[in-house]
Amino acid sequence: MAKKQMAEARRQNGNAERALGHRLKRLRNESQKPPIGHPSGEPGPTRSSVALDCGWGRLIFSQTYADNPSIVEALADEGDKRRDIAFYVRDPHVLLALAPQETFLDPSHTYRLDLSTYRPSRRKPQSFFIRRLTSEADAEAVNVIYSARNMVTVSPEFFWANRDNRSITYFVAEDESSGDVIGTVTGVDHQRLFGDPEHGSSLWCLAVDPQCRHPGVGEMLVRRLAEHFQARGAAFMDLSVMHDNDQAIALYDKLGFRRVPIFAVKRKNPINERLFAGPIEGYDRLNPYARIIVDEARRRGVQVEVTDAEGGFFRLAYGGRSVHCRESLSEMTSGVAVSICDDKAVTRRVVEHAGLKVPDQISVESADDPAVESFLKDHGTVVVKPARGEQGRGVSVGLETLEDTRKAIAAAREVSNRVLLEACFDGEDLRLVVIDYRLVAAAVRRPPSVVGDGDSDIRSLIERQSRRRSAATGGESTIPVDEDAIRCLAGQDCTLETVLEAGREIVVRKTANLHTGGSIHDVTGIVHPRLVDAACAAARAIKIPVVGIDFMVKKPTEPDYVFIEANERPGLANHEPQPTAERFVDLLFPHSKPIHAHSSPSGRQGARA
Repeated sequence: MAKKQMAEARRQNGNAERALGHRLKRLRNESQKPPIGHPSGEPGPTRSSVALDCGWGRLIFSQTYADNPSIVEALADEGDKRRDIAFYVRDPHVLLALAPQETFLDPSHTYRLDLSTYRPSRRKPQSFFIRRLTSEADAEAVNVIYSARNMVTVSPEFFWANRDNRSITYFVAEDESSGDVIGTVTGVDHQRLFGDPEHGSSLWCLAVDPQCRHPGVGEMLVRRLAEHFQARGAAFMDLSVMHDNDQAIALYDKLGFRRVPIFAVKRKNPINERLFAGPIEGYDRLNPYARIIVDEARRRGVQVEVTDAEGGFFRLAYGGRSVHCRESLSEMTSGVAVSICDDKAVTRRVVEHAGLKVPDQISVESADDPAVESFLKDHGTVVVKPARGEQGRGVSVGLETLEDTRKAIAAAREVSNRVLLEACFDGEDLRLVVIDYRLVAAAVRRPPSVVGDGDSDIRSLIERQSRRRSAATGGESTIPVDEDAIRCLAGQDCTLETVLEAGREIVVRKTANLHTGGSIHDVTGIVHPRLVDAACAAARAIKIPVVGIDFMVKKPTEPDYVFIEANERPGLANHEPQPTAERFVDLLFPHSKPIHAHSSPSGRQGARA
């Protein structure tokens, strides 16, 4: 035993000596490298006053500045709608004392990964891969993810112009089956940027699409960047993470990062307001659909009072005017309009009278109603839904047998005494958000699906995907394992105990509602004008200023549709990168618009009056 311990000690000492030898050799070589700007792109003598433009703002490397006043001066040059970060601030308390009204200490922790001891994982990504950003289409997809994660977006031209920059590296994760970009990370090489004597690097802007169904995307992006910098000879990789981001911190702990006493200072601006302004009582208990509106209101100087956080109620006040809201439902929506939307049969009659196309529909009060069998025989496939209800509760889609239809009616009656049977329209579920009778966002909603790994049964895959959806939506979206899920699996010759082969994807529910695990995909720029006109006509018929109109369509680029329902309280947090919260606050307080918004054309691509 003692011999083994001595051998192990000699092996570790030998490794340490070799690592030290490599480090000394690298340091000796540094003195012979060409200066910054040399065609080789290698680092030279340490530069001073380094501020790297990242598109969303600048990284101000404080260790390269002569003193704190020069850092404050650099922060004062922050551009409009930018978020500059002064990192590696040595004496933050002194810097803050120089400009207490303009700067604040960022409430983030700094974590460091020692690249001399980091070991790559043997586990490889499944159903996705990591690569460099290579096109403007990639850049646009990255911006969509940034927007979905409430991050400052970047001009696609900026990404493209910096694709060959040796100091900054962009990696993206791509879904193998769809080709969609589902995650991104940015790395900065301190050696190449300013000849860092510590041979450091840093990670920024790690973000995964909240609709992503693959596990481990964030971890693989971090590992790929670490291995990239390790191959370049960097000594460590730093990152900054919000102190309360428990999910991200757990990942960094798992990968071997350790917390280090390094601080960041930012400038007080509307983007950063929630980090330095006094907290609003009840804000943390608001759901994402209320919070997105509250955040936009605060950015504009609109006063916010949370009146019932659990219910999503808040009051906004500006210029002597006050409006009470429940998420996107405000006092501007009449009780009559709410009543119309609340009863799906009434909604159907109102929009049909306005000229919209509606599916065949009947109302039943029990599963034994003789009209059920006759309606099913006429249409072959039906939808069952409660006449009154929301968030997809009690809705069953694609029913083909009398037994399944009757079970679905019984389940729907637990939500509403009156149940509707509707002819099933084969196609995609399209949500159009109309504010002030103009289209603001259009998105296809898709039912939840899982991808097999060859080892896990479907029940386990659903549980994992449900946890990811819950984490991505603040607990608003989970995948129920119920009769609808079991019926959907049976139609694909599967059960909850079936082990899916690696790479096989199956739908686990037929309903695409976000609250039951569905995902949403923006199509605002390509939606057919006839669909836009129909949605706006429905809003005018109901006389409702803010509404989510649901259609079933063959494709969002084609004019064919049938009206499904109208939601008087659409979730505005699901439509990035479209400015749903901005247009909502515009409607309530038009004089609160930023000056640049007054001078720009109203509406967006695809909008119709």
